[in-house]
Amino acid sequence: MNTSNIKRYAPQARNNFIAAITKQAAKYGITESGIEPLEQKGDLALIDGRPFPASIIKPRAALVQKIKQLGFTQVIEQVAYSWFNRLCAIRYMELKDYLEHGRRVLSHPDQIGSFQILDDCLDIDLAGLDQTKVRNLKLDGTQDELLYRELLLAQCHALHKAMPFLFEAVDDETELLLPENLTKTDSLIHELVNEIPEEDWQSVEIIGWLYQFYISEKKDEVIGKVVKSEDIPAATQLFTPNWIVKYMVQNSLGAQWLATYPESPLKAQMEYYITPAQQTDEVNAQLKAITPSALNPEELTLIDPACGSGHILVEAYDLFKAIYLERGYRQRDIAQLILEKNLFGLDIDQRAAQLTGFALMMKGRDDDRRLFEQDIKLNVMAMVDSTGFDVDALVGGVNLAQYGLEVNDLIELKNLFEHATTFGSLIQVPSGLKEKLPALKQLSESNSDDLFVKESLENLQVLVKQAELLAQQYDSVVANPPYMGGKGMNTQLRDFAKNNYSNSKSDLFAMFIERNLDLAAGGGAVAMITMQSWMFLSSYESLRSRILNQHTILSMAHLGARAFDSIGGEVVSTTAFVLGNVHKPDYQGAYMRLVDGNSEAEKMEMMAKAIVQGRTV
Repeated sequence: MNTSNIKRYAPQARNNFIAAITKQAAKYGITESGIEPLEQKGDLALIDGRPFPASIIKPRAALVQKIKQLGFTQVIEQVAYSWFNRLCAIRYMELKDYLEHGRRVLSHPDQIGSFQILDDCLDIDLAGLDQTKVRNLKLDGTQDELLYRELLLAQCHALHKAMPFLFEAVDDETELLLPENLTKTDSLIHELVNEIPEEDWQSVEIIGWLYQFYISEKKDEVIGKVVKSEDIPAATQLFTPNWIVKYMVQNSLGAQWLATYPESPLKAQMEYYITPAQQTDEVNAQLKAITPSALNPEELTLIDPACGSGHILVEAYDLFKAIYLERGYRQRDIAQLILEKNLFGLDIDQRAAQLTGFALMMKGRDDDRRLFEQDIKLNVMAMVDSTGFDVDALVGGVNLAQYGLEVNDLIELKNLFEHATTFGSLIQVPSGLKEKLPALKQLSESNSDDLFVKESLENLQVLVKQAELLAQQYDSVVANPPYMGGKGMNTQLRDFAKNNYSNSKSDLFAMFIERNLDLAAGGGAVAMITMQSWMFLSSYESLRSRILNQHTILSMAHLGARAFDSIGGEVVSTTAFVLGNVHKPDYQGAYMRLVDGNSEAEKMEMMAKAIVQGRTV
């Protein structure tokens, strides 16, 4: 797709959103230099002598608490991207006519600069929307700004049930910082609507490009420096070209399906699937022994452990859909099955997890009009540090023995995820703790009237969920992992690499090769695109030895430089490959040398030709 409009708009949008959110925070006495005290008097809250409704007290307190924990700059950044993501999501849905009431929220189909939801507000029925207040504001004739704010927040609340990872509940602290003057001609909303043409919103792929360009300036700021934990996503984010994603997904998940069902019509639909070479009788016997005689689509799993904005998972959704249709499932039943049973994603960046979840929900909504009503439980999440988990509160309020647990089990879980937002999916769950996860899950789902115990149980539930995702194995592991050498790693990350990934500690991407091989089930597949350096440098000799002596290279496309037009030049030299998580020393893999291509398009054409030639041999 043409990304020029997005590339121009998104970086400036980040600055504008941060400035607007910062201004709104200052209104409530919250600035980088300090936090003004709040005094409650009856139904008023006084901040520096200025009166506010008492309803702001709770969300402001939550905001202040978060700032004390993370710092002013990081919280403002989080709130800014949350509102950016929400408005982009609403824009996508209104143009797709996915909003239940059928009106546009951020624009008007016939009147430039207007809001259809504002014109039709008396006919809008959203849960929690005060119809009397709406009517009075509309009849007043001078309260469009306040009325629009009510309608926009009501829309966000209505979407919370379907997408709680993106849209806030009522009185969420981010609601307090929704900027003012939203209906003005120079507002954040008008910029979004005017700067990106409607035709650019037709594909959900726009979500990934918005993410990449939104954080591009931040990426430029941190590149070449030791990277703080909160800046790792910006420093390592890179949008994977669609043809490379297709190669990885089709030659992992797709290849597994065709191994069991070689006559499947799926083969004709997969333009980047590589037909395996003829093998020796001994290798064929090995393949037959490990290939299932039948596959249940509902039991196949695929994870992207560094999912970014979800490009790989979106492509995998389409392939799973084709598999389900081939097996005779009804299209309207497929979406929920794929989202809840087949696809898994983890990332250290909350922004990324929000957008991945949204992109997958939009794929599902394409196939099932009822999807938003079905309380879908996605298996996509941003990793969470355990600092907020209060073990002592839980120990004091719960009988652990009743669940077959000890205090040390809780402490081990807390310690494991102390730096989860830094180490991400590289964290490995010890076998002993893995055995305790069912009991920990049962404990986390229990109830308590004690507020402190209740909060600890909620925090425990999140930690257990991410431990479960990291502890299980998957049929396919597909990723474009972060690239970061030792010079960019902060002390925590460098020490973690040294202690846990001695064979691959030189770069994050290499550590992910090892981790992904562990995440793959026996006989499963690992498909990745990484820097090419692991193929040549002496520092990766042990990693190469592991791959060659314990696993099997099924195919490889040596891309070299210039595979990513979005970054240009010789900055990144890469290779894409698929590994089988079983050792077949005599297997004849497929190897494509694409280093002579001078652009993304040339390499794509070279790969396509090589694959066609391979099929006709």
